[in-house]
Amino acid sequence: MGRRVIYVVSLLVAFSALASADQKPWIEIRSPHFRVLTNGGEKNGRKVARDFEEMRYVFASRFPSYRLESGAPLVILAARDEETAKSLEPLLWKRSGAKPLGLYYHGWEKQYALVRLDTWSETLSGEQIVFHEYTHSILHMNLHWLPLWMDEGIAEFYAYTQFDENRIVLGSPTVRFRVLRSLPPIPIETLIAVDHNSPYYHDEDKVDLFYAESWALVHFMTFGPGMEGGAKISQFFDLLQKRVEQKQAFLQVFGDFKKMDFALSQYVSGLTLPAGAIGAPPHLDETTFTSRDLSIAETEAELGGFHLWNHYPPGARPLAEQAIKDDPKMGLPHEEEGFLLFQEGKTAAAEDEFSQAVALDPNLYLALFAKTMLSPLPTSDTPSDENAFRLALISVLSLNPKFAPAYVQLARLALRQGKFEEALSFSNTAEDLEPWRAGYHVQTGQILLRMGKGRDAAAFAQYVAPRWFGSDHNEAVELWNEVPADQRPAGDAPSETAPRDTQEVGGTIKTVTCGEQEKDWAFVLDHAGQTLTFRRKGGFDGGFSDTLWYGEDHFGWCHNLEGLRAVVHYRPPSDSTYSGDLAELEIRNDLPPSPPTATQQAAPATPNAGH
Repeated sequence: MGRRVIYVVSLLVAFSALASADQKPWIEIRSPHFRVLTNGGEKNGRKVARDFEEMRYVFASRFPSYRLESGAPLVILAARDEETAKSLEPLLWKRSGAKPLGLYYHGWEKQYALVRLDTWSETLSGEQIVFHEYTHSILHMNLHWLPLWMDEGIAEFYAYTQFDENRIVLGSPTVRFRVLRSLPPIPIETLIAVDHNSPYYHDEDKVDLFYAESWALVHFMTFGPGMEGGAKISQFFDLLQKRVEQKQAFLQVFGDFKKMDFALSQYVSGLTLPAGAIGAPPHLDETTFTSRDLSIAETEAELGGFHLWNHYPPGARPLAEQAIKDDPKMGLPHEEEGFLLFQEGKTAAAEDEFSQAVALDPNLYLALFAKTMLSPLPTSDTPSDENAFRLALISVLSLNPKFAPAYVQLARLALRQGKFEEALSFSNTAEDLEPWRAGYHVQTGQILLRMGKGRDAAAFAQYVAPRWFGSDHNEAVELWNEVPADQRPAGDAPSETAPRDTQEVGGTIKTVTCGEQEKDWAFVLDHAGQTLTFRRKGGFDGGFSDTLWYGEDHFGWCHNLEGLRAVVHYRPPSDSTYSGDLAELEIRNDLPPSPPTATQQAAPATPNAGH
């Protein structure tokens, strides 16, 4: 998982207002495809559910082959007013500036949308913010990769969808449209090359123009003259998914960049822009949506889960604990308490909580998965344990067939057993379910390499390396370097990226020490039998393999890292008591060893080169 991580050691002040005695139960609304929890009244909750159903219908109509349900279920919290939203996101309200009108959280295990009923469906409301992110979630569960301009441009395009009584209007202008007429445009050849490290994506004076022009280019490719009613953007889209390099695909479909610059400029400077419309979804009657009052314990557990999966443990713990007191027979708060304990490195206590959760509610597949992964089964090589591990993972998938991490573990189990084709099949399934996770593609490449298919493995490395950044990129480069040179395709080899003026060392993490002060954080690395200690001095870049079973939702820099391989980039230390100041830390989740294939068994031994 390539990302910038700034480690924070100070604990936040516990927030427990929602667990107070005067907290009232929320209402649950269920529509055909969504679940809305609200404290703002049943009617308003039904309206929010209907809006989401209509938005989903847009994607079902426009992209009929797409999956629209993820392995990470979406829960929508419809907060009555700003005060309720503030109680759910207290840290955001402590910051200066405008307060959010809506929020969306892309968790790996659960997704949440937080909407404010006091601003919903108003002009420039939280509706656009939430539907922008909902569009991302649809794209990312169906596509292996999109260039940043297209990912953001499509999301912005659908964010401003308007719902009338009998039709749905597509292509309404983004609020940033005015920027297009007040600033010189970004040349399209530059725009399509923007990535997450570009100033156009970060600098305050550039980012609005990047979003506006990305929206405009998608709009033009959809409705503009010469775009064949959107056929050309579909051709371009298909070439990208077939792994054609973006610039080559663009020139093939749209032709010269300068001509497209001129055509786009003429398009956005016109007096009016075209729009499209589709009919409203048939037979959608919000009065048929089911509703019920949650119990106080259910309300506490649901809101506690919101805090937990949005990385705010001080808000989650008091609610989970109170829910257990209010209803000792409910499994969900035990699952939440299990993850809280796991994040603190208390794995034995966490496993006990997961066991209680599953015993109380056998449908809690996340608790079952976590309980299984904390048991000895994942590393045991006895046939009975391997069979029990497999059956437990299959039980998880019977509860949620779209839960990709279980397929990752089945692939690793099959690899340990020498079942290479089965391992490849399971890894391909994980890729298909979560194609946006670079590490799943790298894992498939690593399995292909184990199978003696170096050329195929190199193709996976060559695809991931230029499209992802950070540790995802470097993990793909590692795969490329493991492929025999005579099996790599011609062309420029991908190279590792690293912070400037740093040295690199690899090894296995032995211990991690955390404390309330920056100077108290350190980790010890075993590098070929040599013990090295690293400390942090300010922030550091960090990332980890997507195949770690607990993933982004429960990853932390203080616990659960022992025994994992690490790649460290560091600078000279401030004094001689330790090995270096950390600049970047990448955590790898290497594949387990496996019996050799028949091809590998038949291969002659490689002569010692005498290094």
